[in-house]
Amino acid sequence: MLTVEISMYPFQQDYETPILAFIKELNSHPGLRVQTTATATLIVGEHQTVMKVLTDMLAWSHDTLGKAVYVTKFIPGFAAQ
Repeated sequence: MLTVEISMYPFQQDYETPILAFIKELNSHPGLRVQTTATATLIVGEHQTVMKVLTDMLAWSHDTLGKAVYVTKFIPGFAAQ
């Protein structure tokens, strides 16, 4: 299991729109538990699944939403509640 905490910081004035789009797209991936708070989103699942989704999501985000900075914490072997 792997838990990842991720925060997105878009390079644009209207920062809420790309953040909400990123979270919506993230929630469309099966096999993950996604929990969003005011400051970050937790992604929980099998290690390979989480890493594959993150790889795909970062490419999708750049292509669809533009530049952004992502701050992450990776916690292997932990399944956040």
